[in-house]
Amino acid sequence: MRIGDLLERKGSAVVTIDGGATVAEAIADLARHGIGALVVSADGEHIDGIVSERDIVRHLDRERNDLLDRPVRAIMSTPVHTADPADEVGTVMATMTNERVRHLPVIRDGTLVGIVSIGDVVKHTIEQLERDRKLLEDYITAR
Repeated sequence: MRIGDLLERKGSAVVTIDGGATVAEAIADLARHGIGALVVSADGEHIDGIVSERDIVRHLDRERNDLLDRPVRAIMSTPVHTADPADEVGTVMATMTNERVRHLPVIRDGTLVGIVSIGDVVKHTIEQLERDRKLLEDYITAR
């Protein structure tokens, strides 16, 4: 399965935040949307960075109370690893594992078109394994 197919099934909505927004605003957005990362983008189409729960926690350990008023651009991760809708799910899973990232924005022709999380990729993999198991079981029992 390709990432574009996965996006069709799960949806292509991406929550973005401007780099000038505060970390406190980013935390509120993460909580409100029940997500683990925000794409940092001035226009909602081009990626400036990504800020995740992990980024916030790492900076909170060092900066404590001063962190909440800082701009998101000060803590966002760059460069951002991305995927293309034509990429295979297995390739994206390998990228996430090798680069130790949990979210990959999806880019088509330089424009943000979606985002996939490690949870999306794992869910797809489990579903595929379950389908394969069922086919093998049916084959073995001659159904």
